[in-house]
Amino acid sequence: MSEFSRYHIGTPGQPWGDSEKQQWLAEQTPKRSYFDDVVVRIEQLRERFDVEQYGELDYTSKVGRKYPLFLVKSKEWRTELPTILVTGGVHGYETSGVHGALRFLETHAEYFQTRCNLLVAPCLSPWGYETINRWNPDAVDPNRSFVHPVAPAAESGLLMQAVADYADNLLLHIDLHETTDTDNSEFRPALAAREGTVNDNWNIPDGFYLVGDAKKPELEFQKAIITQVSQVTHIADADEDGKIIGVPLSETGVILYDGKGAGLCMGLSNAQYVTTTEVYPDSVNATPESCIQAQVAAVEGALKFALSA
Repeated sequence: MSEFSRYHIGTPGQPWGDSEKQQWLAEQTPKRSYFDDVVVRIEQLRERFDVEQYGELDYTSKVGRKYPLFLVKSKEWRTELPTILVTGGVHGYETSGVHGALRFLETHAEYFQTRCNLLVAPCLSPWGYETINRWNPDAVDPNRSFVHPVAPAAESGLLMQAVADYADNLLLHIDLHETTDTDNSEFRPALAAREGTVNDNWNIPDGFYLVGDAKKPELEFQKAIITQVSQVTHIADADEDGKIIGVPLSETGVILYDGKGAGLCMGLSNAQYVTTTEVYPDSVNATPESCIQAQVAAVEGALKFALSA
């Protein structure tokens, strides 16, 4: 790993204050539409699923807009069946997470509805989706904000409230993410600047990998997903130190984090089977379509294993 050049906002060694955060926010601009790309497709699912607005992000004073948030649920809820949660777009810039969740709903979800109750939140961070951003307008990372009693990011807190009645009884939670070249060129340097620390880049892995929960790794479950995804895209190799993003491999294409301890989305519940997908869209061997297919394959592999275990 090597130190990256200093971020252009802030003073080295000093955490950001309100003025630096305002400067950062002023530089962010919409590049695509959550309403056109995501909400329209969610609305088209209403005939086959229950669509529930579980909250609204009111960023009128910051960016001049409110964003409705949606859960797509099995239409015929059966209490005797296990419940499955799929989340996407916790980091809005990680495109295939959002579109993978939507594609799963459009193509595969109905098959599984007879075997489980489905909860799918396709895009937790609409502003991040529109501006291709990791943070929300307050310069807070939603995927470090799934904490009690008060989540630092509204995106996280609203989902936690929405699934609170299911959190202790989920069988499976799979959270769809990407690792991109901009992690090194933009987001890690920005994080170090915000915190007043020094940034060290990590080696961006070329290929798909998983981040399981160190407290309940369920490695056979993780391996089943890797096997399913390997049919549609390549799996990331470890670096020369035997690691992926600085963490030792536990299995081929699998590393482990403390989900709850780090405030990650995958730690929001007590599900038995938990994982976070990571797709690499900047690979010369990847396309936007193959990345979406990898996310769908990951969900399919996770469901097949959990429902047959």
